[in-house]
Amino acid sequence: MASSSISDIESWERFYRANFINSLTGFKSVNLIGTVNQQGQTNLAIFSSIVHIGSSPPLIGYINRPIEATPHTLANIKDTGIYTINHIHPSFVEKAHQTSAKYEAGISEFEKVGLTPEFKQNIAAPFVKESIVKYALSLQEIIPIKLNDTFLVIGKVIDIQIDDDVVIAADGFLHLDQVNTVCSNGVDGYYSTNLINRFHYAKPDRLPKKVE
Repeated sequence: MASSSISDIESWERFYRANFINSLTGFKSVNLIGTVNQQGQTNLAIFSSIVHIGSSPPLIGYINRPIEATPHTLANIKDTGIYTINHIHPSFVEKAHQTSAKYEAGISEFEKVGLTPEFKQNIAAPFVKESIVKYALSLQEIIPIKLNDTFLVIGKVIDIQIDDDVVIAADGFLHLDQVNTVCSNGVDGYYSTNLINRFHYAKPDRLPKKVE
């Protein structure tokens, strides 16, 4: 088995190191975040750092890179307090990836990549019309991470839009594999998923039991 020390890692070429460490964490949720500024300019950006924070209240977080690298999404969220998170599917994965390009502030990624902004009543930020699973959030907290000048952005889910094709189990479990929600590895690898098994809540006095 190969072994790499911190001195080895720090000596690696920048992009090699970034690809390696990004891949090291394994498969991740990858989504499009839709925002709008106070002038009505829409913005769309891809993020693979979205994480469940809690269910009561329903809180979702994501990591925003340093301001100079990705300024528009966070600025819009600060301005309006509202944003959307949209699942990605194989039919538009190339368009989703293209939103990572550094477009100027006055340019809408929706228009450039060919995705459709969709506004719902009382939700200021745009959803992605092509997305089958999507939800809106209200900003709750922005936590600076001093170690690398990034930010943990935490929002509360205030609206959910789910296509009728999505199977929701009796216990609330979403069968996202059946609608081909995409996941990612590294900064540019996209994958489809298959359910292996679900198991009941684990207890120390019994063996794992499959959910039927």
